[in-house]
This record gives sequence, C-alpha cells and structure tokens, in this order.
Amino acid sequence: MPNRTSPPRARDVRNLRLPDVPQHTLDNGMPLYEVNMGTQEVIKLEVVYLAGRPFEKKQLAARATSSMLREGTRSFSAAQIAEQLDFYGCSLSMPFQLDTSNVILYSLNKHFGRLMPILEEILSAPAFPEAELNAFIKRNQQRLEVDLAKNDIVAYREITELIFGRNHPYGYNSFPETYAALQRDDLLEHFTRLFNSNNCMAFISGKSSPEIVGMVNECLSRAIPPGEAARATLSANQEAPCAKKIQRPETVQAAIRIGRRLFNRHHEDYPGMYVLNTILGGYFGSRLMGNIREEKGYTYNIYSMLDNMHYDGYFYVGTEVGNEFVEDTLRQIYIEMERLRQEPAGADELVMVRNYLMGNFLTMLDGPFNVSEIVRTQAVEGLPMSFFETMAETVRNISADELQRLAQRYLRREDMWEVVVGV
Repeated sequence: MPNRTSPPRARDVRNLRLPDVPQHTLDNGMPLYEVNMGTQEVIKLEVVYLAGRPFEKKQLAARATSSMLREGTRSFSAAQIAEQLDFYGCSLSMPFQLDTSNVILYSLNKHFGRLMPILEEILSAPAFPEAELNAFIKRNQQRLEVDLAKNDIVAYREITELIFGRNHPYGYNSFPETYAALQRDDLLEHFTRLFNSNNCMAFISGKSSPEIVGMVNECLSRAIPPGEAARATLSANQEAPCAKKIQRPETVQAAIRIGRRLFNRHHEDYPGMYVLNTILGGYFGSRLMGNIREEKGYTYNIYSMLDNMHYDGYFYVGTEVGNEFVEDTLRQIYIEMERLRQEPAGADELVMVRNYLMGNFLTMLDGPFNVSEIVRTQAVEGLPMSFFETMAETVRNISADELQRLAQRYLRREDMWEVVVGV
C-alpha cells in the first residue's frame, strides 16, 4: 500500500522534447503537419492562412473575411452548414488572429469523411452574402459600443496604437465607421488574393491514420488553389514614448497600461525575456502581484505580458485600480522594474519561476491538441521545431546576471508608453 503520510519526492523536469511530427506535402504543394497521438477517436484539423492584418488592403477586411467564411457558400446557406455540423456533432470555428485566418474542425473519426465536402465548399466557394455581411457589421458596431464603455478595453486600444501607430496593422483601432465602410468586394478581393496554397499550412492531430491524411489531401488540394505568397509592408511608430490620460470621472476604477515595442520570437533575447516577464508579472507569485495586490491591496489582478506577432511584438503591464490608488500603483510598477535592473533575482525566486514554467511546458505537451498548438506556432512563424527545447533549456539554465542584463536593456522607464483611463 502507498504511504499517504508523506508526499512523493520532488524531481526536476528534464529532457522536454516535442514528439516527432511528420510533415506531408499535399498535391497542391502546401505542407500538412501530422500529430498522431492519443487513444480517443477524435480528429482536429486546422487550416492556417497567412491572411491577417499585415496583408489587408482595407482595414478590417481580414477579420470580416475570416468571420464570413461559414456564412454561406455557393451550394449551402449558413443555416444548412450549421445543421450539418450539428447533425455530425462536430465543431467548426474561424478564430481570427492578427497575422492569420484559421479554420479549425473537431470531429469524430467516423464522421470525418462526411464533413470533408462541407469544409471543401467553405474553403473554395464562400458566397459572402450581403445580408450576412450587413448583420456582421451591425453586430460588431453594437459590440464596439459596449466595449468602448469599459476602461480596460479603451486602455488596451490606446497602448497598442501608441506603440505601433494608428495606421499600423498591429496598432489601428476599429470604429463604427470602419465597419460601415466594408463592402462585399473587399472580402472577395482579400479572399482571392490570399487564400491560396502558397499562403497556407494545415495541421492534423488526434488519432490520425493514412486514410485520414488521404482525405485531407484530397479535400484541401481541390479546395485551395495555387497563388502568390503574402507580402507585408510595415513601418512602426518612431515617436518618443510619453504618458497619456483619458479622463472618465464617472468611473470609480482606472485602467492602467504601461508598455513598449519589443520583438517577435525570432529575436535572440526572446527566451530570456519570457523568463524575466514571468518574474515581473507573468504568474500569480510575481513581483507585481506580491507588491500591488498582496501587500498594498490596490487591485485584484495585475500582470505583465509579452505579446508576440509574426513581424513584431510588445511588452506591457496591465491592471485596474481605484482612482485614489493610481499614482502610487504607477510608482510601484516602476519600482519593481527598477529592482530587476539593479538587483539580481534571488536563488529561491529563480527556483520557483523555473518550476512554474517547466510545469507549464509539461502541460503544453499533454495530449495531441496541445502539441499541435506548439507545432502550429513554430511552423507558421518560421521557427525550427527545436525552438520548444531551446525555450526549456533557457528556463532551466538562464542566470540571474543575464536576467538583470535583460532588465537593464528592456525595462527602462524612459522607453515605456503609459496610458491611464478613468481618472
């Protein structure tokens, strides 16, 4: 019988590796990554187009095109598509990212073949009906009106616009008139130009088989034609950082965002900054949490993030506090940044952060769908499949001195944009 009075011995997490992921080339030339794992008869198919904001010719065309794919095709109405998906108990979603338009299908293996003709129709012949486009515009205008009443959303919109610029794909904000300006021809142009095999990757995960791969090959090769690869032209904001306050005296809480432009995952300092960000505000035991939530009691939640896109990235700190605590909260955030610049992290704190992050990496490898997320991120961003192991090695081995050097380079107050909404 196991001894329930003593816990199991703690062990270091080592030798984290992605499983081998075969890469197939479909008949139309596009790559298909296969994560064949698991015991359940379930399949996830994800099709990823490099067709996001950096490639659009009209603002919001990328998001609208992605959202409208399932709203009717040459042969099926939106209602007929929904009815078929429900009948087979599958899930079809079109999550839009800043850089990509994704199509994700979850299905039982036994129904997968029956769903391929529907998916093929959606990917090859979307109709973009005028009535559905008008409904999309109206829904998003109404949602935007609700969102703009929230200080945290306004603060997020402002900080990204300040960091990148109001006309930059990563920085521009939507307004009712931006949605109103959308035309069906904008969506058709975006779809025709970018939804092609030279601009696309596919990822299949779950209990796969050669038959499943064959069905995917037939469907996607017919549905996705060849075309030109996407090209993006980006120019970031070159203005010096400053502080901006948006007064809303009728609100009792203010939203704070402090941030700066950084880099994408290809940068040599990204793995180290991933660890440094965790120490500052990336988990519940972070320094910002300990100071501003636990000690001061100013907020329920405060965090810092690295937001990485295909071509760029940024770092920011976010929280919501009572109006009377705004000034001291700002002061304490900068104090914690300065502490990381002036003093190496302690050994006990580094052990805690390493264990936390290595536990997260273990979770990322738990099951075929999680592994597929890692593979997709690395493949779409052009990273080697060894990047996951590089991240794990950095977490395990980075020194306190290296973290201090990164803090001195990237956590300077004079480089930070600052937004306060509410006071």
